[in-house]
Amino acid sequence: MEFQYKAMKPNGDIIEGIFVADQKQDVIEMLKSKNNYPMLVEEKKVVGTKEITLRQGIGPKDLAFFCRQLEAMLRAGSTITKSLDIMKRQITSKVLRNAVVEMHAEVQKGKQLSETMKPYPKIFPELMIYMTESGELSGTLDVVLERLAVYFDKNAKMRSKIRSAMVYPALLFVMSNAVVVFMSVFIMPTFVRMFEGSGVELPGLTRVMLDVSKVIKTRWYIILLVLAILALAIYQYVNSENGRLLWDRLKLNVPVLRGLNRKLMTARFTRNLSTMLASGVPLLTALNNLANIIGNKVVSRQILDYRQQIQQGKEFHEVVRESRFFPPMLDGMIEIGKESGTLDDVLAQTAEYYEGEVDVALQRMVALFEPLMIIVMAFIVGFIVVSMALPMFDMFQTIN
Repeated sequence: MEFQYKAMKPNGDIIEGIFVADQKQDVIEMLKSKNNYPMLVEEKKVVGTKEITLRQGIGPKDLAFFCRQLEAMLRAGSTITKSLDIMKRQITSKVLRNAVVEMHAEVQKGKQLSETMKPYPKIFPELMIYMTESGELSGTLDVVLERLAVYFDKNAKMRSKIRSAMVYPALLFVMSNAVVVFMSVFIMPTFVRMFEGSGVELPGLTRVMLDVSKVIKTRWYIILLVLAILALAIYQYVNSENGRLLWDRLKLNVPVLRGLNRKLMTARFTRNLSTMLASGVPLLTALNNLANIIGNKVVSRQILDYRQQIQQGKEFHEVVRESRFFPPMLDGMIEIGKESGTLDDVLAQTAEYYEGEVDVALQRMVALFEPLMIIVMAFIVGFIVVSMALPMFDMFQTIN
């Protein structure tokens, strides 16, 4: 438990602080052992618990801030305990702040920083825990934290680019559906009354649109319920073992998204592997860790297959070349890196290249989706307009 205390030093100065102990008496004895007079000792009320924290995640920007701040304080000569104590007052994310408060308490008890991260798998990714542990063992924790900060910064930028690229197509999709609903609910009923009073037989296309308009207007709640059930069923299936494997396989093989996802996986593979190797993590361990964090079941199985073949004596670049899973450039770069003894640097350069390729691919995809969605919208609106215009032409012919 954490106890807040206020005490008076022999020279009359007042000191305040926090001390971790099993009971209040331990804090009092600690203060007296330092010739301080206890004035106030009470249990600190911590907002949030591990249980609450575990249900929530945070973004790469928050993790980059955490790593950069901690690295800066360690380089300045601060201890981990002191650094965490300062950081828990600076962090704006409530979830991360609550975790740091508990981590600070555990570090005061003598635990390593990496150990205190493990109870929070939804906050600190496995990559971060592995690398922190490696930095603690090698005495280069500040260097590892700097690499992690760069890694999370690049991760945040990549996510931002992907989300920004998807905004316009998503907006066009919503607008096209909104147009259909608006014309079906507000425009079509006006023409229905006119058609019904004309005595003209309606074309099949118009009858279809009138039926759609009627269903949307009178059974909209059923449509929403069906869509919600369908979305929930898809979500549950995609999050199952077989469903996730099928979804990840589709992402890598669907013609429109295949090139983008392959480049994205290559960039993620090289960036993560480079970061771990540069921090002193052995290749086999790095591959095993990478399989757990890559974010694609198909790629994860491929990485584990690489690891198994390397254990059997094959060279890294050979197994990558034989699999033909990643672009041909990658195995050549791995071979160059192995021969020169700079595999981590070469992989980092390869990651930079493929991250640039992902950026270009995203721009091309958006450029492709823009005219495609406009054509779809034009087709939908045109279909509705034609369905309303056909009976009007029949009415004019009848009048003539």
